[in-house]
Formats: sequence, C-alpha cells, structure tokens
Amino acid sequence: MLSRPALSRSLSRALSTAVPSTYVEGFHEPELTKKMRYRPLGGRCVDTKGNPMIVSILSLGGSSFGGMYDGGAVDEECIKICQHALRSGINLIDTAAWYGHGRSETTLGKALKDIPREAYYLNTKVCRYQPEVMKMFDWSYDRTLKAIDEALERLQVDYIDSIQVHDPEYAPSIDTVIQNVFPAFLEAKKQGKVRQLGVTGYPLSVLREQIEKAEASGIQIDTCLSYCHYSLHDTSLKTDLVPFLKEKGVGLIGASPISMGLLSNRGPPKWHPAKDKLKNLAKAAAEVCVKNEVDIGRLAMHYALEEESIPTTLVSTKNLKRMEENLNHVYELGNLSEVEKNTLDYLVNDLFGSHGDQGWEGVEVTQYWEMIEKAKRGEEVGTLSTN
Repeated sequence: MLSRPALSRSLSRALSTAVPSTYVEGFHEPELTKKMRYRPLGGRCVDTKGNPMIVSILSLGGSSFGGMYDGGAVDEECIKICQHALRSGINLIDTAAWYGHGRSETTLGKALKDIPREAYYLNTKVCRYQPEVMKMFDWSYDRTLKAIDEALERLQVDYIDSIQVHDPEYAPSIDTVIQNVFPAFLEAKKQGKVRQLGVTGYPLSVLREQIEKAEASGIQIDTCLSYCHYSLHDTSLKTDLVPFLKEKGVGLIGASPISMGLLSNRGPPKWHPAKDKLKNLAKAAAEVCVKNEVDIGRLAMHYALEEESIPTTLVSTKNLKRMEENLNHVYELGNLSEVEKNTLDYLVNDLFGSHGDQGWEGVEVTQYWEMIEKAKRGEEVGTLSTN
C-alpha cells in the first residue's frame, strides 16, 4: 500500500483553480467555479478546439441516476444534481446504457438539454444492456453502432466525447472486443458521433490488454476508466497502471473512491462482491472512525482527490445534499483536522496497509459464467446488479 500523499500548501502545480475552457459566462456560478480544482486529463485527450482537456478533479457519475445501487432515484432530483454540479464547475459526466437500462442517459438528456454543450465533457458506455443474463452483453459491430445512436438520442446531444466499452472482462475474449466493438467506435468517430475511444473494466490487466491489443491493431485508445482501484484498501491503480497509461498517452478517469459503498458507516450493499476479509476490514475501519468521531467517507474522498496522478474521480449520487457534500470535499481539500489526518494514516498504513491491496477481481465474472451455464440448461437465474 502507498502512504497518504503529502500535500504542499498549494496542493500541487498540477492541481489548479484556473478557469477551464468549459467555463461559460452566464451559465456557471463564478464563485463556486473558482473553488473547483482542475487537472489535465492527460495523454492525447483534447477538447473540440484541439487544446488539452482540463477536467474537474471531481466528476459526475450517472449510475445512481439509473437507480443502480439501491433504486429509488427520482428524475427531478437527479436533474437538479446534474445542473448544480455543472454550474459549480464540474465539467465531466460519465454514464452508460446499462445504468437503469437507458434511464440514466434519458435523465441526463433532460438535465442537459438547456445547458451549453461546451460547458461539459460527456462520456458513455456500450456493450452492456439488459438485466437478463443471456441478453446482458452484446459485443457485435451492428449493436454497438445502434447503441451509440440510442445514446445520442437519449442524451439529446450531437456527439459523445468518449465512447467506452463497458466491462469487457465479461466478453468471451478481448479479441472479440478488438475485432467487433472498436471498429464500430471508429466508424462512429468517422461520422462525427464520438470524439474519443475509451476502455473500462475492473481488472487492471484487462485495461492494459485492451490498450495493447488495440494499439497492435492500429487503433488508438484515448481514455481509460478504472474504478475501486485507488481507495483506502487498494492503490494498485497508481502503482500498476498509471505509468503504463502515461507511456501510451491515455487519459485516466478514476471512480468510486468509497468502493461502491464499502467504505461507509452503513456498510456495503448485500450484492457487494468484496470477500468477507475485506468487508470485515472495512467494518473495522468504520468503527475506528466512529470512535475517533470522524467520517470514513470524508477520509476516503480526500484520499482519492488528493492523488495528483489521477486527474479526476467519478462519484455518483441521487441526493442533492450528498452532492453538496461531495463538492465540499473539493473546497476543503488539504484541510483535514489532525485527528482526521492521524486516522487516515492509520487506516491506510496499518489497518488496510498491513494486508496489501485488497479487491475482488474475478468474483463477478465467475458468477456470470456460472449463470450463463445455468440459463443454457433452462434453470432460472437472476442478474448481476453491480457496475
């Protein structure tokens, strides 16, 4: 595990409060935007004018807008969250066809329809669609192109900044993605429907494999989204992938600093794929925080947002008050109390650190293929509820 990064008084030369090119006079709240912090997305990522993409260190994820984790999302509240986040200086949004099976994209479309397109970067994902296990994924060229058109219609925009393949670790092989999905991405880019090509996935090895095989096929990958691999219990994103992405010129988007609810006082949802050892460690961490009268979620957010090598970190919520809290984490970055600092150091270096990086790679994929086999035999199966 890595020690908590020490921040200088200015946090870093890479952590800037300068107004980005996405700032739109008359739309943004000037005082709030000034408090937002920005970093270069990195790699070869550029905006529509060819300038390096500068992104808010906190970005908006659309999974909660689709009711992915605990249901109950209210469209009107989600629209307010999106609009407030953008006016406050957040300038990157990420969603997927899978989130609510189109609902997240539709809700975002309603929120974005009256917002200047130049005020934000918008990414989405395709290839994962329906809850039924036999219909969940489609890696075909034609379905991928159709999904991009569906996303544009639901989002009510003319183009997507980065189109991403969703959870390719579930594909029969990465070669299937390279041969079918990426050519469709290139065609959509040729038609002006997408600007950049992106990869996602939980296993870091799968992210690397996609980029390497795409490059070998003459396909340029621009962005990489990795979730739950830079947190209190796992910093492998920084040690195992960041140097590779820099070498390949790929921009990085981090996600889920609280590890899909694992690092919270309420504990993870029932479906969470973490193994019992990690769940028990997370529970112990939450108890330490309660004892020290600090918020584990606040510590987890600060730990992720402080990391300079991760340009932006996605968070998702269906609650406007929680969105305000997330924004406050940015405004208060570097201002932890001594008790908070000491608690954070203990969690990272001792409680979690003594066990090494802890994750759940392979758990869900194994479950998926077991469900596929059962479905082929005519047995009744449920669905996978995560990601």
